[in-house]
Amino acid sequence: MFANTSTLEIIQLLLLIGGGCFLLIYSKIIPFRYVGHAINILRGKYDKHNSPGDLSHYEALSSAIAATVGMGNISGVAIAIATGGPGAIFWMWVSAFVGMATKFFTCTLSIMYRGKDEEGNVKGGPMYVITEGLGKKWKPLAVFFALAGLIGTLPAFQANQLTQTLVDVFQVNESNTRTAKLLLGISIAIITSLVIFGGIKRIGKVAGKLVPIMVVIYLITVASILLIKAGDIPQIFSLIFTDAFSGNAVMGGALGALIITGVKRAAFSNEAGIGTAPMMHGTAKTNEPIREGLVAMLGPAIDTLLVCTLTALAILASGIWKNFDGNGISLTLSSFDAVLPYGLGSVILTICVLIFAFSTLFTYSFYGYSCLSFLTSSKIGKYYNYVYIATIIIASITELKFVISIIDSGYALMAIPTVISTLILAPKVKRAAKDYFQRLKTE
Repeated sequence: MFANTSTLEIIQLLLLIGGGCFLLIYSKIIPFRYVGHAINILRGKYDKHNSPGDLSHYEALSSAIAATVGMGNISGVAIAIATGGPGAIFWMWVSAFVGMATKFFTCTLSIMYRGKDEEGNVKGGPMYVITEGLGKKWKPLAVFFALAGLIGTLPAFQANQLTQTLVDVFQVNESNTRTAKLLLGISIAIITSLVIFGGIKRIGKVAGKLVPIMVVIYLITVASILLIKAGDIPQIFSLIFTDAFSGNAVMGGALGALIITGVKRAAFSNEAGIGTAPMMHGTAKTNEPIREGLVAMLGPAIDTLLVCTLTALAILASGIWKNFDGNGISLTLSSFDAVLPYGLGSVILTICVLIFAFSTLFTYSFYGYSCLSFLTSSKIGKYYNYVYIATIIIASITELKFVISIIDSGYALMAIPTVISTLILAPKVKRAAKDYFQRLKTE
């Protein structure tokens, strides 16, 4: 069942799906029972500007979504279909559904156990959850997360696929491709620098403006494709469900590998259980951990259950995925062009990709900075941005397969300390949730 899959991939599957299922059951599906309340929190109903932290609930979620709703939703979905077939989308859904519970727990803990840097600034994330919640003796596990985070949060995939998009759209001659990608990589690095060197508050404000724009444009575009192909949608859903348990479309019946493909791509898409989002949500202005957990759980629903699903339907509706030579952004571009007339698919998708990719590039830098700051100090952590910018240039001319391998490995390693610490501290979240919802009834 799990032929040709590594031990690390199997561990990641057990942690993200197994751990997520446990948290979902253990919480008695609390996250799903209070979606309306979560939306009210997001609207700012409970915001208090004198609370500790740097970002509002909305800015924290926008920044986290800006990191997750990115190339993973456009290119990552295409890779899932190309390597795992339509059935991989079903396992992305499963991962996202249980991931909502995981996000609720991990991001609640990121507020419950916040740390401070040497300058007194509030910091959040699994490394602080481990040291503050489990104690100093667990610090090696926190260090393990931070080291893995330095790899997993590199902007390699976003830079690689953004340059590939521009090369494909402008039909750069093959002999000039490498030079064009290098020049594009340098340009992208310069634009990214203008935002990330402004710190978390600037990142939060930019993300807060970009996220609504990019989601609306993308949804309108995909909705147009689905309207044109409306008659094929029932058959597409049928294909996703039947292929989910056979894997025959691409992987010759390798069901275990198919499941892992879906879980890996979902993890890259919504990051539930990986530990990146808690670093952003941990900076939210609030004294109520449960509130931030409820806001955070909306992330996988928006990211994977909505945006990734629409991307998948658009690709599958085009029909070209069956015989397409290649994957990633090239498949998505070709799928959009195959349905929308006059080359509109490429034009609109390019605009979306630019917004998606840059929003992710802006926010990911904060994750790596947080990891390095934990390992050293905030003063040294700021130097991570220089490494980050250099990575954008290098990744723009690197092979996609190598980039995916590096980032997937980093994510799998990050999940180990994140999920382990969350499972151990889950009773603390459950008690806090019981207290919060009792108080909510009396307000």
